[in-house]
Amino acid sequence: MTDANHVPVLDALAEVLKQRRHANPEDSYVASLHHKGLNTILEKVGEEATETLLAAKDAEHGSEQDREALIAETADLWFHSLVMLSHLDLDHQRVLDELARRFGISGHDEKASRS
Repeated sequence: MTDANHVPVLDALAEVLKQRRHANPEDSYVASLHHKGLNTILEKVGEEATETLLAAKDAEHGSEQDREALIAETADLWFHSLVMLSHLDLDHQRVLDELARRFGISGHDEKASRS
């Protein structure tokens, strides 16, 4: 979805998350997460991270179905990470900007620059 006629999926998802943040928690999963607070959102991120790790282990020598499960779990992890950022009033574009900043920099050099 990089075509100029399409809104990038992360931008579209961020807009939906923004709209649903203050919706009725009984009507919206996203609103229910925000209503329950940051700790609940962080628990979901942690849960999805664990499920992603387990799916990756299965996918390493697994079937195409195992690899598809990894894609689904990664999507869940990214989704809940976006909810976390939204809850903290942080724009996902800042993460993309940080990734872009690191592009072309050695991972070892980038990590060393953080200390």
